[in-house]
Amino acid sequence: MADRAWHGPLDRLDDFRWKIPRSYKHGMLTDGVIYADDAMIKQVLSDNAPEQVANVAFLPGIVGRSMAMPDIHWGYGFPIGGVAATDPDEGGVVSPGGVGYDINCGVRLVRTKLTEDEVRRDLRGLVAKLFAAVPCGVGKSGQIRFSHQEERKLVAEGARYIVRRGYGRAEDTDHTEANGALDGADPDLVSDRAYQRGAGQCGTLGSGNHFVEVQVVDEVYDAAAAEVFGLGVGSVTVMIHSGSRGFGYQICDEYVHSLVKAAQRYQIGLPDRQLACAPVNSPEGQRYLGAMRCAANYAWANRQALMHLVRTAFEEFFQASPDALGMDLIYDVAHNIAKMERHTVGGRERLLCVHRKGATRAFPPGHPEVPVEYRHLGQPVIIPGDMGRASYLLVGTQKAMDETFGTTCHGAGRVMSRGQAIRTANGRDVARRLEQQGIIVRGTDWKGLAEEQPAAYKDVNHVVEVVHRAGLSRKVCRMRPLGVIKG
Repeated sequence: MADRAWHGPLDRLDDFRWKIPRSYKHGMLTDGVIYADDAMIKQVLSDNAPEQVANVAFLPGIVGRSMAMPDIHWGYGFPIGGVAATDPDEGGVVSPGGVGYDINCGVRLVRTKLTEDEVRRDLRGLVAKLFAAVPCGVGKSGQIRFSHQEERKLVAEGARYIVRRGYGRAEDTDHTEANGALDGADPDLVSDRAYQRGAGQCGTLGSGNHFVEVQVVDEVYDAAAAEVFGLGVGSVTVMIHSGSRGFGYQICDEYVHSLVKAAQRYQIGLPDRQLACAPVNSPEGQRYLGAMRCAANYAWANRQALMHLVRTAFEEFFQASPDALGMDLIYDVAHNIAKMERHTVGGRERLLCVHRKGATRAFPPGHPEVPVEYRHLGQPVIIPGDMGRASYLLVGTQKAMDETFGTTCHGAGRVMSRGQAIRTANGRDVARRLEQQGIIVRGTDWKGLAEEQPAAYKDVNHVVEVVHRAGLSRKVCRMRPLGVIKG
């Protein structure tokens, strides 16, 4: 994370939009736009991430603006919270920096029929059960294992393969973005080293900001929408946040290096090597997309497997089947991905490569990719916060489709680097303070808890209020944490 403030030009467009004019740097092909309110923009400018918004505007074939959501902070190439679309028919490029190292890091939300009182009877025991059932931590392997040939099928088919193997229900994939798999994944484009790193990690949480969280709905903003999702005040939910683990990291690392050379071959001038890219329609661009899709599919398979472990833990703990407990998947969304999508720009439909780096798809009511039972509402949008405050369920809007290629924020957004967070808090103190709030937390070590302390993040309530009032997504309900397991 950068240590210096940003002092470039910034024009206020309205209460929630700030423009970095194209004239700021020679080579920018479009303006940058940051979504924030008066209070939040001060924090945004204390980080140099706006410079990355300007740098993304150099990408060949960029359509519309280079954008950043209110959870913006410094990232690799793109800022976290960055959004950009490129048109392959106009030389548009794909950039691994616009996806990130944890390809398809994402989150899924599971409802239950449990009440807060039922969970609180032995909350510590439930958290311990989840911690024992879900493998957590750096490099941790799990109990769900596949042969190399099975791994190739898994990365080609995503969550559908996991369900077919008995780790879930058919309807789970209906409630997953892209039905749990991107077409065009090519297992032959993945290195042996990536397969080695991914072996044994499907069904594992990982480390960092990944978590399994037991929550309770404490506020409803749209009762009719909440009812469609099977939620009301007092409903207990489970949120699962993880990604493609070492498999995706290895793919990103390898292709970043190869696309640095590709950018030079195609004479693409970039202000930052971390924006390494290649034309979408080039052999290099297609190879990256084929491998990236494998990692995205691995991540959906991973979250599907994690949900199976969570359902099993609840079944054993409450001595009731997942069906009896009402453990249905509401939805699963990706946060780090590049997808080929059709959008109307300038009055005509175009096939674009949409990069979402720490950003959530937020398709509007009526969109054919929204599950049928939710289509009149819009796509479910799941926004996790830190482990001491809250998380949100929202729905997508037409305004987002018109303005941000159907995209909104993805979380709270860091305000401290991991090193800063460790220096300012002892993990044991973090756990003790959270327990005083009625939140039971388990982690693999105290440093991990210190890194993820609530003070390391923006207030998710503030972030969500910005995207709600800006019209990029609409609030349905808020969930408060009860018990958390961290990697």
